[in-house]
Amino acid sequence: MPHSDHQSALVLFSGGQDSSACLAWALERFERVETIGFDYGQRHAIELTLRAGLRAAFSELKPLWAKRLGEDHCLDLKALGAISQTSLTTDIAFKMQEDGLPNTFVPGRNLIFLTFAAAIAYRRGIRHIVTGVCETDYSGYPDCRDDTIKALQVALGLGMERRFVLHTPLMWIDKAQTWALTQELGGEKLVEIIRDQSHSCYLGARDVHDWGHGCGTCPACALRADGFSRWRTTQK
Repeated sequence: MPHSDHQSALVLFSGGQDSSACLAWALERFERVETIGFDYGQRHAIELTLRAGLRAAFSELKPLWAKRLGEDHCLDLKALGAISQTSLTTDIAFKMQEDGLPNTFVPGRNLIFLTFAAAIAYRRGIRHIVTGVCETDYSGYPDCRDDTIKALQVALGLGMERRFVLHTPLMWIDKAQTWALTQELGGEKLVEIIRDQSHSCYLGARDVHDWGHGCGTCPACALRADGFSRWRTTQK
């Protein structure tokens, strides 16, 4: 049922490390938290199959989180993958393009995700939308930048005549700091849940590593592994 209060949030929840950290962040702050995922024809669609297990694990970790965690939404946006022709949606090698962006960049992805999320939030009576975009430790995607998110917040508010607040708790922290935030929010148990049950690998591989599952060589695995290693060093 729709919520008319301003203490509800909608989290863009892919099943990856960053969105999992954002879900924990939102559960600590808002009285009601819903999640939304997107099937856009990604090669690593396995992330979508892990979302339910992660939500269940979060609920088991803290009674308060179980009370606050609300409905999940998953939207079919395969048209985005069909028109993008990137290495995230097509079986081609990862490489840098002439424009300086990696070919993992899916043009308009976060703009589209947030627009659809806002449409769901509008219907559900939710003001706060949480996303794990970051421009500190990332692949250079322009739709992850703080300026982009701020501009989109204005555009969504004007276009829907509704004041949305787009939260980006990871915007100015790197992957090591994201692991630290995870520990702060839910202790070592939450670190274990996100390490073992979330998915970041662009190839959809589930090989076992000390930092989680993945191929170990794609850009997403490299960022996750480096961040985990640097964070663990601070724990010694």
